[in-house]
Amino acid sequence: MVWAFLLGRIVFGLFFIYNGINHLANVRRLSGYAASKKVPVPQAAVIVTGIMLLLGGASVVTGYQPVIGNILLSIFLVVVAFWMHNFWGETDPMVRANQMTNFTKNLALAGAALALLGVPTPWPLSLGG
Repeated sequence: MVWAFLLGRIVFGLFFIYNGINHLANVRRLSGYAASKKVPVPQAAVIVTGIMLLLGGASVVTGYQPVIGNILLSIFLVVVAFWMHNFWGETDPMVRANQMTNFTKNLALAGAALALLGVPTPWPLSLGG
């Protein structure tokens, strides 16, 4: 089970590392979308959330400071679910369905990050911390 836990951590964490890199590589495009959702200081928000994703994902993969990493991910996911994917405010059925999918995905991922907070530290096969 230790190896399954490590594999799961790697898959879960790499998802966030990839998305953090995407945030930082596409600041201009994502800032425009954030601005359309009335995010204050959208460019800074995209950069900060990209860093949160990178740090949280790296924490899960390595097992270093996993409590802090999973809290970062949980905060990001819940805030983004409600702010950026507010499907209840959409009138177009396709846009509404897409936003609902992203809303529920973010909440499910937040649930997984919160569940990982229940795993005693240091994690097996981790860098500790």
